[in-house]
Amino acid sequence: MLLDVLRSRRVLFVGGKGGVGKTSISSAIALARAREGARVLVVSTDPAHNLGHLWGAEVGDEPVRLATAAHGYVDGIEIDPRATVDRHLAAVHDAMRRILPERMHPHAKRHLELAREAPGSHEAAVLERVADTVELAREHYDLLVFDTAPSGHTLRLMALPRQLGDWTETLLANRDRSERFSSAMRGLASGRDSDPERSGDALIRQALLRRRGRFELLQRTVADPLATGFVIVSVAEPMPVAETLELSESLRRIGVDIAALVVNRRSPQDAGELLAARRRLEDRGLRALEDRLPGVPLAEVPLLGGDPRGEAAVAALADALP
Repeated sequence: MLLDVLRSRRVLFVGGKGGVGKTSISSAIALARAREGARVLVVSTDPAHNLGHLWGAEVGDEPVRLATAAHGYVDGIEIDPRATVDRHLAAVHDAMRRILPERMHPHAKRHLELAREAPGSHEAAVLERVADTVELAREHYDLLVFDTAPSGHTLRLMALPRQLGDWTETLLANRDRSERFSSAMRGLASGRDSDPERSGDALIRQALLRRRGRFELLQRTVADPLATGFVIVSVAEPMPVAETLELSESLRRIGVDIAALVVNRRSPQDAGELLAARRRLEDRGLRALEDRLPGVPLAEVPLLGGDPRGEAAVAALADALP
């Protein structure tokens, strides 16, 4: 049932409260789709990465093969915000060295070092990599699965494309006004060589246009319910249920389609009184989710025994997906 609901999507965001099994469910969905022949990329946006630990593999900031199944496969990325910030600041530094007079280079370098640790710089870097992977997946993958951070961090990330897109539009408008003024001044200053200034303006404008294009693509992708869906993972306990309901309301407010709800680690009802009592508690949480989210497909995944790490564990969870 769950895979039937998700099969038409090209991009899935998997999120929920911390500790409910988002990475495991993301990977199980990815492996199940790979078994059907899909080329799948799983991307961890959580600063506390668990993707490599789950698969027992070295996963970094570039795609690495995690599993091959039938004609499909699963690749993985753990986004490294610091590496993204470093690459971005190195490119800005290179551009500034070409634009600014030499006496300004030390000041520019100090400014960029401060920007490295500025509030929001890492979140913006994660968003840049998310946008990059959306572009990458359009050409090389059939399904892109984002294994996201706990709910609050993820909601900020989902709202950022519009905010940063608007900010970039403002910068472009300011550049346009600056370029018109500079052109007028160059016309008055006859015989002055201003080629470096013009090339600097062009570099800045090209960078802003590239960024605007990435954010526009990401915003369109996130807002398209036919291509993109959010899978909320929860366990049927009071605190995770309450956070799931809050998350669903917030996602709807920002226009993100909720593709499915996965209730993970359902206790068996025939394995002793302790687990039967937990099952009854979970049943109450499940009814609350069904009552408050009546139009959202709901899938229950059982509690599994054994070591939850490694490809065999991911395969067992993929087998258990309804």
